[in-house]
This record gives sequence, C-alpha cells and structure tokens, in this order.
Amino acid sequence: MPQTNASHDPALRSWIESANDPGTDFPIQNLPLCVVDRGESDPRICTAIGSSLVDLLELGDAGLLGEPDDDVVLALQGENLNLLMEQGPEAASALRRRLQSVLRHDNDALRDRAGLRAQAVFPIDGARFLMPVRIGDYTDFYACMNHARNVGAMFRPDNPLLPNYTWVPIGYHGRASSVVVSGTPVRRPHGQVKADDQPVPALVPSAMLDHELEFGVIIGQGNALGEPVAIDHAWSRVFGVCLVNDWSARDIQKWEYQPLGPFLAKNFGTTISPFIITRDALAPFHAPALARGEGDPRPLPHLFSEADQREGGLNVTLEVFIQSEAMRQAGRSPTLLSRGSLRDMYWTFAQIIAHHASNGCNLLPGDLIASGTISGGTRDSRGCMLELTWDGPGVPGSPPPGRTPVRLPTGEERRFLADGDEIIIRGSCERPGFRRIGFGECRGVILPAQR
Repeated sequence: MPQTNASHDPALRSWIESANDPGTDFPIQNLPLCVVDRGESDPRICTAIGSSLVDLLELGDAGLLGEPDDDVVLALQGENLNLLMEQGPEAASALRRRLQSVLRHDNDALRDRAGLRAQAVFPIDGARFLMPVRIGDYTDFYACMNHARNVGAMFRPDNPLLPNYTWVPIGYHGRASSVVVSGTPVRRPHGQVKADDQPVPALVPSAMLDHELEFGVIIGQGNALGEPVAIDHAWSRVFGVCLVNDWSARDIQKWEYQPLGPFLAKNFGTTISPFIITRDALAPFHAPALARGEGDPRPLPHLFSEADQREGGLNVTLEVFIQSEAMRQAGRSPTLLSRGSLRDMYWTFAQIIAHHASNGCNLLPGDLIASGTISGGTRDSRGCMLELTWDGPGVPGSPPPGRTPVRLPTGEERRFLADGDEIIIRGSCERPGFRRIGFGECRGVILPAQR
C-alpha cells in the first residue's frame, strides 16, 4: 500500500485560496485528474484544486512539469489518462509531486505569470467534463455482504446468502460502451418483463428503475494474459478511484437474471464521476479490512494477505441524494437518501483484483472495476431503492415484509425512480492529522423511455 509522506502534510497550502478551505473536496493534498473540453473537440487533461481546474497541457507546454520529451509531459497531450496510466505508478506519483510544487503557496512559477495563469486556471463551475479514461472493460462485483443478504432475503428468504459468497468475490462483466461521465442523462430502458399475474412476458419500459451506490477503481498497469496477480501486488495495479452509479432495472433483472445473471437490466448505463483520485492521494485513508463473521471461512491463500487485512480497507464515506423534477421547479435542494461507508465491503479491492486475474485474465490500463452496491447495517445506509424501501428482516419495528416508499420534501413518494429524478453521489475521506479530501459528484438525471 502507498505510504504517507510530505505530500500529505496538512499544513501544505496553495496560492489558489479556495484550496485552503477546510470544506473543499480538492485541497492541494488531493489533486485529482480529469478531462475537460476547452473548446470544440479540444479535450484537455486537468487537475482540480479548490474551486478551480488547471490545464496540464498549458503547464507542460510552459515547461513547468518537466522537459518537453519527458514521458509524463508527453502523456498530458493525450485525450484521456490512458497514456499516463500505462507508464505505471511512479509516473502518476511524479506528476502529483510536480503539480503540488507548482501550486504551493510559496511557488511563483505560475502564480506570478498572469498571462499563463489566465490561460491555464479556470473555474470548475461551467466546465464540460469528458470521460477521463478510455474504458476497455468493466467488471462489477457484489462485494458488500449487507447488500447481498438483503437482496437474497427478498428473493430467497430461506437461503439469502449462497454458500459461495464467503469463499469467492462474486462479479459480472458489464458493458464498457455504456459507461458515461457524470452529467450525462440516462434513458429509461425498455426490457422484457414478466408480471406475476401474466402468463407471458412483454417488452415494456422499466417501472422499477434504481440507482446503485458504488465505488470504482481504475486499473493502471495491467498483467499479461495468463499471468495472475499476487494479492500483495494487487493494489499497485490501481491508478486511481472514482464514484460509480450502476443503474439497474429491477423488473427486467428479476425476469432475466436466472440462470446466468445480469444482462440488459444493467448494461443500459453506468455513470462515473469525472475526477480520478490517485492512489497516492488515498494513502492516509487505508484501514483494516472488515472483520469476518464468526464461522466464516478463512479465504483461500491467493485471496489472503496479512498486509491486506491490516490496511486493505478504505475509510470512505459515501452519500446518495435525490432531486425530483418537482423539487427543481420549487427551488428545493437535493435531499439525502442514504449514507454508507466503504468500510462495509466484505471483500477488499486487492482481493477482488487478485481474484479477477487468478485465472490469468489480463487486466488492462483503463479497466473499471466496481464494488457493487455499498450498504450498511441500518436502513438509512442502504445503497439502492430496492433496499431503502424494503420492510425486511433486521429493521426494528418494521411491518411484515413489503415496501414503504421514500417521501420527498415535496410530498412525492418513491419506491423506485421516476422520470426527471436526478441521483447525485458524493464521497469523502477524513482522518485526524490529515486534510479531508473528496471525490466531487457523480450525477445523472433520468429521461423518459424512447417511444
């Protein structure tokens, strides 16, 4: 795991004053990477700091990030982060060090060059974000036992958790082509649905559209085909992390998922946040892995590491908000649906990556690996509407299993999502002795089904 160093010093300050605000997601200790369209088809790799973005191509051309033929500087000419990711973890670390130096309060190389600063530094508000990476493959996991138990109890009340869950990280291969950046609308999908009171299925718009609160890692350097990744080296394959909303159509999913699992219920859209928080920025926020329950088996050797048990977890708080069309028209702010923690992951990302490659599957730069829905042990920490509205076991004082809708400030009720609803996911890390860092937002509004 990356170690903390001088770059995490909470006393570091920037000449960009908004970066010194204790509430900002993007202090100088963070410096996430993103891609912004600065004109017509003019994608630029940028970093976020405070309420500003900094164009790294402009800094590279000005010689502030290294020599012109430096591999890191050359990678900043790309339309996404893939060229940088391919160079391995040291390239990302070097870029972060150079950026932090340029943006420190006592460095005048950019601060006092008014013309360059005016060209390179611009507000986050109003920026048009593009996909930060070219995603070759996308795999979604089922790494939170609370979610697995809840969903299992709905459909298999006598056997909610299947016996393989505590032995192997469960996942499915998603659709990379439908992964979109935050702010991209999501169209309500059609799908084949079989109502309980109907003899045959029908092709209809989904009536049970749902969000899923997830967290994703982006692979940097991958592994060769046929070569597994040892668990103690798995985290070094990660370039950075992002927020993920894996939209789901539960009525389509219910009909199609047996015997092979999710398909059209999942692959119509997955939203990621525009900011990739680097592995180095996360170093202070590692935590012990979730303790296994009494009676749970010890993982097989390829999925077990003492180091991963000590620090393979991540202390990340995740929140989901909703804003309906009526709320927007009334000028009401988004309202909190749930708050969860990545500490509730049963499987660590190192275990997930090691398992993914254990059969020799080759992970590639830009691959997205998501956690699956993150849910806690209380109702207000459940990560999707399917769970939030469910009156099931484990909810004190709940009525017999059924569905109690979520009530919005306008008086509207939701069992699942309606057209015009916008889902906003936010995340942050905090630890005494270090600056709080955040992940920005992962947003998506639902459009009506295509006629």
